[in-house]
Amino acid sequence: MKIHEYQARELLAGAGIPVPAGAMVETVELAVAEAKRILDSGTPEVVIKGQVHAGGRGKAGFVKLVKSVDDARAAASFMLSNRMISVQTGPEGLDVRKLLVAAATDIAKEFYIAITVDRMRKCNVLIASAEGGVEIEAVAERNPDAILKLPIHPILGLQSYEARDMAFRLGFKGKQVGQAADLMMRLFALFCAKDASMAEINPLVVTPPTAAHPDGRVIALDAKFQFDDNALFRHKELQLLADPAEENAAELRAQEFGLSYIALDGTIGCLVNGAGLAMSTMDIVKLHGGEPANFLDVGGSASEEAVTEAFRIILSDKRVEGILVNIFGGIMQCDRIARAIVTSAKNVGFSVPLVVRLEGTNVVEARRILHDARADIPTMQVATDLTDAAQKICAAVQSRAAVSTAR
Repeated sequence: MKIHEYQARELLAGAGIPVPAGAMVETVELAVAEAKRILDSGTPEVVIKGQVHAGGRGKAGFVKLVKSVDDARAAASFMLSNRMISVQTGPEGLDVRKLLVAAATDIAKEFYIAITVDRMRKCNVLIASAEGGVEIEAVAERNPDAILKLPIHPILGLQSYEARDMAFRLGFKGKQVGQAADLMMRLFALFCAKDASMAEINPLVVTPPTAAHPDGRVIALDAKFQFDDNALFRHKELQLLADPAEENAAELRAQEFGLSYIALDGTIGCLVNGAGLAMSTMDIVKLHGGEPANFLDVGGSASEEAVTEAFRIILSDKRVEGILVNIFGGIMQCDRIARAIVTSAKNVGFSVPLVVRLEGTNVVEARRILHDARADIPTMQVATDLTDAAQKICAAVQSRAAVSTAR
């Protein structure tokens, strides 16, 4: 689960990590009123930032520094009336429904700090760079040596001496070192306490020197969090932060029926039981020239109703040109899938090619059900094994595409 920047700032502030004050607004008038309040307080600049679950906002024009109420109105009006398109959104872009309005912060230097899960090392890892404020992927590609990584002991956790050493390696000076190390320790504690899978601060900034802070202050300007969905049952407070408007509608529908569904960009819908088998099915589809339209694991205990809903979800994707059903029945009974196929044919209709491969529990009864329903499902083919199924669905989709092109 992801959250918005304004929510991430609130989590950081609650953990004792310095962040600039800001307010979330959902209308142009509220954005203007908040900007006016900040400007009237003596702050010369206000930052207005679109709140979406995607990066690249600055380049897309959805982060603006303004010095007047009129500029604030123009910025807010633009962001709330245009879809944000960046390298992370795809060409369709995202609607912006919320804005963060905050006092701008003077910046002397920018850094990058994150904690995430390193599945190769099987531990959490602290990632840091002195090149913050930009896309970290671009930094890693351009200058890999600029990315510092510290594996975190799974039992001892991040140690204070490790955090101070990282601060020195990043180039913090004087009292900045203690501030940066303390921030890293607090971020790690928050990461663990909330069962996060990623906590990122970019940029982490040092402000210019002042009389009160001759070495400047270390402040988190922007933050992103992702949380382990499997641990959300322990965090009711995090569940309240979810924004359904930012999630794929089909994925939300699937969750209601206990289905594991992730939308992809291909044309072949996949309905499979078991995550490993689903991954293998997607691989073999690609091997034979197709592109999966989704990952969908119905699991071992899904009801006929849930499986029928799975077909509805797949068919609701207008890009789907064919469906591959691959079931290896253990706990999941093949006849349940067969009945769901028949029900879906009656209630939803299969206007695209359908290839079915069933093996395992009650497969004989399942094949009888499908054989009796052939007249009602003219687009259906039955496959003998997974390779045969992949070849048939890829050929059917390619043939369908060729006919469409010829027209």
